[in-house]
Amino acid sequence: MHVFADVRQFVVLSDTHGLMRPEVEPYVQGADLVLHAGDVGTARVLHWLRGFAPTLAVAGNVDGPALNLPANDLFLVNGVLVYALHVLDQLDLNPRTAGIGMVISGHSHRPRVEVRDGVLYCNPGSVGPRRFGLPVTLVQIKADGDRWHGAFVDLGVAGGNRSPGPFPGDWTFDLPAR
Repeated sequence: MHVFADVRQFVVLSDTHGLMRPEVEPYVQGADLVLHAGDVGTARVLHWLRGFAPTLAVAGNVDGPALNLPANDLFLVNGVLVYALHVLDQLDLNPRTAGIGMVISGHSHRPRVEVRDGVLYCNPGSVGPRRFGLPVTLVQIKADGDRWHGAFVDLGVAGGNRSPGPFPGDWTFDLPAR
């Protein structure tokens, strides 16, 4: 398991599909950690992100064996277990029973955050090629003691259409007791 303590700010992103957008740089430059929820596309993307902050990723459906990424992974961020996988429908454990505080996933390209049974579920959307008319987004999380303050960041790439549902805004998650 990967352990990260004293993380003040981290970024969750997904579905780069080999694209390295310059609009992402201001958010990963100041981050202590980057978590990628799959469909990385190329090793160049991981190398680029690691130039800004420690970066961990899981495999998506477009990632071949050459990237050597796990299908899922578990991280300890400031004492909170974070579970990552690409397709949320493939979650094969009960996060609450496993003591997991946050589940990150990608695949749908639809930005979404919700708390279910005391567990934060986060899909950052996609920072790769625009698909389905959705906005190009990532999630920025600032750790503040027993709270994580999150924000969906719309990178302002032209042509976005938020019609598939309400665009998630800022949110706060009270961390589970440790």
